[in-house]
Amino acid sequence: MRDRTPAPGTRALVAFACCASLALLAAGCGEGAPTADKSPSLDGNPVSTPSASRPVPSGGKGSKDPDDINGDGHRDLLVPLPSRSQAEDGLTGVVFGSAKGLDPSTHAVYDYADGAVTTADLDGDGYPDFVSTEQSDERQLPTVDWGGPTGPKAEEATRIQIPADTPNEGLSRPVRGDFDGDGHHDIAAVRQDGAVTLLYGPFTRSGAPARTEMRPGKGSWLAADDIAPSGEPRATGLLVHEGDDGEQTGAVLYPARDGSGLSRTSVQLREGNAVAWGDYDGDGVRDVAIGDNGSRNNEPDASIEGPDVVASLAVYPGKGGDPITYKIPKSRENSYYGPGDYTSADPDGDGKDGVLVSTDDGALLIDGERRTKVLREGPARVKGKKTPARSLQARPYAAADFDADGKEELILGWGKSSLFGLYGEQPTHWWITAGTTARDKTAFATMSFAGRS
Repeated sequence: MRDRTPAPGTRALVAFACCASLALLAAGCGEGAPTADKSPSLDGNPVSTPSASRPVPSGGKGSKDPDDINGDGHRDLLVPLPSRSQAEDGLTGVVFGSAKGLDPSTHAVYDYADGAVTTADLDGDGYPDFVSTEQSDERQLPTVDWGGPTGPKAEEATRIQIPADTPNEGLSRPVRGDFDGDGHHDIAAVRQDGAVTLLYGPFTRSGAPARTEMRPGKGSWLAADDIAPSGEPRATGLLVHEGDDGEQTGAVLYPARDGSGLSRTSVQLREGNAVAWGDYDGDGVRDVAIGDNGSRNNEPDASIEGPDVVASLAVYPGKGGDPITYKIPKSRENSYYGPGDYTSADPDGDGKDGVLVSTDDGALLIDGERRTKVLREGPARVKGKKTPARSLQARPYAAADFDADGKEELILGWGKSSLFGLYGEQPTHWWITAGTTARDKTAFATMSFAGRS
């Protein structure tokens, strides 16, 4: 087996154009009822099989969208690629966009384990850079691979310069944002003591941030509001989440305001391991949703989630005030599917987001008191074995407007391995839906990306 581990201080970036073995899978047909849509399972029936590989588009003049990897003005999609064995890490794939939306026949593969990479334009040249962490002498250090018209190149990664008073263990779990609202992309990362280090852009090519700050906390991981795809400066809030051992735990929120940046004081939020950001009341101000993701600590004497946490999520208004709580479907007994992570989505383009959650019966869009099912199913049989009925449903992954029509497509994923059925890990099949309808903009599988069949 080929060793994919990069040498210290480097990042092996392996890019592949689409090969002829890529199977583009059948999409659903018809609009269907908007409250309970269903598409056929993916049993083959390719939409198209490219007869030749397509090169990654180049020549883009740059973009302010942190998800436009090649800077050509079209949003791209990062997806995790599954490992082929327990001894091998997964990779990160990029499906490139076009004027008509995502084009699965044009993709690249990068050597980042299981999608553990954050994209942000740290130097402000219009091409997103890839930010990850490397282990060096028992320290975790954030590094950056600089982007360009065809994406990051295979070259030595640059270590991001961190404050001298950072604990010996370094920084981990970097997330992107624009925490001071100045239009430059920033990075936040967790210190070993749970505090948060803020690294503000623009960065120099030697990895030096424009300035740094620290926020106290007992964090294990971070969730940041997203940078506006339009590039319009918008201050992004930051949520610092406590660690957990399977149980639902709490978080603190550092709100952000345009003109004043990230607050120095935090707001305590309720327990819940799923987080999403959006404008859920349509008032033009960003809100945050936090709630039950279905995970539990089943060890003896473990704490039990209270009734105010179980099968519910709370939306904290961006303008302040009491949170609004919504119920979500409970998992069936002995079901490991659970709600999982949350995704914000505006599929009708009205400027008001809903929260997309996973249930035992497929994806569910919660928009105030309105509930809309969006069902996609994986293959009924995989390598001759029947897929259990409880493992057919695809999970929500993200939402974005890839074709610039003002309406977001929903991104759903499904995996053939038991890890997906248990934890939602290692998806292999993908749907880019036409909103909440049964029609898909495209549907494809990633098993053949870089020969990962």
